[in-house]
Amino acid sequence: MNDTPTYGAGTLDEGIRCRFVQGVNGLNMHLLEAGFEEPGRPCVLLLHGFPELAYSWRKVMLPLAAAGYHVVAPDQRGYGRTTGWDGDYDCELANYRMLNLARDALGLVFALGYASVAAVIGHDFGSSVAAHCALIRPDVFRSAVLMSAPFSGPPAIANDAVSDPDIHAALAALASPRKHYQWYYSTRPANDDMVGAPQGTHDFLRGYYHHKSADWAGNEPYPLAAWTADELAKMPTYYIMEQGQNMAETVAAEMPSAAAVAACDWLSEAELAVYAGEFARTGFQGGLNWYRARTSGKYAADLELFSGRSIDVPSCFIAGASDWGIYQAPGSIEVMRDKACTAMTDVHLLPGAGHWVQQEQARAVSALLISFLSQQPGGNVGVSGDEK
Repeated sequence: MNDTPTYGAGTLDEGIRCRFVQGVNGLNMHLLEAGFEEPGRPCVLLLHGFPELAYSWRKVMLPLAAAGYHVVAPDQRGYGRTTGWDGDYDCELANYRMLNLARDALGLVFALGYASVAAVIGHDFGSSVAAHCALIRPDVFRSAVLMSAPFSGPPAIANDAVSDPDIHAALAALASPRKHYQWYYSTRPANDDMVGAPQGTHDFLRGYYHHKSADWAGNEPYPLAAWTADELAKMPTYYIMEQGQNMAETVAAEMPSAAAVAACDWLSEAELAVYAGEFARTGFQGGLNWYRARTSGKYAADLELFSGRSIDVPSCFIAGASDWGIYQAPGSIEVMRDKACTAMTDVHLLPGAGHWVQQEQARAVSALLISFLSQQPGGNVGVSGDEK
């Protein structure tokens, strides 16, 4: 284990440290942690999404630590300073299947010396990993908070409706031809499109984060009626893309003004530089391989093994009220609340936040997390007066 003081230098508050944990399912895993000074604290595991890093949790880590938790946020497989993963398009894709990503999380818990954690908390694609952790190993992951990506349960056996290729033909046949971003992300050119973005990595990410945030005026989401081309095409182009454009071109059209960038209090230029530096170094293919494993259909049978099972540990859902992501799979938020998560206590949609909810509304998210954790058995472990 060794420190990495240059990661987030000047943009990480005192009390958050970086280190590596070796031997985690073949990875040398880089993580941020807070609340590490006192042994014996219950652990909370934070799992990021795409295109993000452990760094995405920086704004909620210290409040959770002040509430009495050991807070751990890794760079997941394919991201940041974690090593041991293959970042090529022609990699062994099975390493990026959902069960192996959940195995990474389980391996980290055990490598840290814990038999269980108080909660696994995931955002975006990390929400899917957190959900499967709680589904498969409820003895280890004793509660779950899902953010921005609803979990509608494992797939039914032999049900491939969500990846039905007909939806892609239907999108392409629209009067204004479109394509689904996840299947674009699964193509060979996607990484080079983003790494080689004409605007550069920094401005590409600024445009991407802005386009999916509450700062972009077009983010006024509402439930879609069905998984059809006409309904999906109602979503913004970062989800249902113009057929002839790549992602770098898509977000360049929505680049915020210099004044809007200066006014963005949830992602400063110095903070954005951390993301830009890491993705300029690693590229995006590691994270894109998660999408490839999902859209390929090769590993659906892994998850069909759990068909009919639900998440039965305490759970809650948090997302931005301006986040289209909660509606991109029509009906999933209702299925999550009513069936897939049998002990879901709340569904919170926060005003003033889009997709990057724990960064856009960090104070509100921190308060919700602390409240949820304090309601779990043994969860009220020392909340300070300022955090109640």
